Amino acid sequence: MSAVSARLTGLAAARRTGLYVLLTVWIVTILGPYVVMFLTSLTPSSQLASAGASLWPSEISTAAYSELLGSTPFLTYLRNSLVVAAVAVPLALVCASGAAIALSRFEFVGRQVFMVAVLVAQLLPAVLLVISLQGQLRVFNLLDNVLGLALVHAAFATPFATWLLKGFLDSIPRELEESGRIDGASSWQVVRMIIVPLLAPGMVAAGTYIFILSWNEFLYALTFMQSTSTRTLPIGLHLFIGEYQIRWDLLTAGGVLAVLPVVAGFLVVQKRLVAGLAAGAVKG
Repeated sequence: MSAVSARLTGLAAARRTGLYVLLTVWIVTILGPYVVMFLTSLTPSSQLASAGASLWPSEISTAAYSELLGSTPFLTYLRNSLVVAAVAVPLALVCASGAAIALSRFEFVGRQVFMVAVLVAQLLPAVLLVISLQGQLRVFNLLDNVLGLALVHAAFATPFATWLLKGFLDSIPRELEESGRIDGASSWQVVRMIIVPLLAPGMVAAGTYIFILSWNEFLYALTFMQSTSTRTLPIGLHLFIGEYQIRWDLLTAGGVLAVLPVVAGFLVVQKRLVAGLAAGAVKG
């Protein structure tokens, strides 16, 4: 019996060791590029030009950050990205939550067709709509305007956010709404006082998705934003890649600073984000 117990204990230890090894490999794979990016941003440009990036720079320098913040329009790009995301997130959330409530709680003619249309809209390649969107933005004088880009981002984020919020709503018991109506609450009061508070974790998850989509979006920002005063971070960082030279120091320093708002936001909403994604996946 002791031999069997020892064998089982050895197997359990082997499984734990294998799990730790896989976890370590996964962490290195995920965090490795960020570590290299950070170390490269601290490497002097002269060393990068002569020897390339290294995991162990012979000299540490913050000159890239000083040049990035002092001699380039990086802060303008950062401000534009924040403005675009700040407009796109609430706008898309309002549209997606309204559509999700309608799809989850109401029966109406064409409901199934609308649900399929929302899904199909998410599958369309972004490049297919560049020309038509450019024409529409020009008509409304929103070309080369951060508001126009925010509207485009909100439109493309709404279908997925709708499905995510609908899945979350489907997991909320209808009895809670019925009890509110029994107490005399109107449909609007039920939505405002019962559904919206319960929908908060799902809204955080959807809002995080919309923010990341807007923060990283490249194609439409490159096509619609032509002036320095309206470019966003992805386009600004792309400009450090020249025809004959790549400013790896500025590119990686900008990448480090661009990641910080996303990481900070994730740490703030981490618990609600996980809860929202888990609930949205139950019936979504």
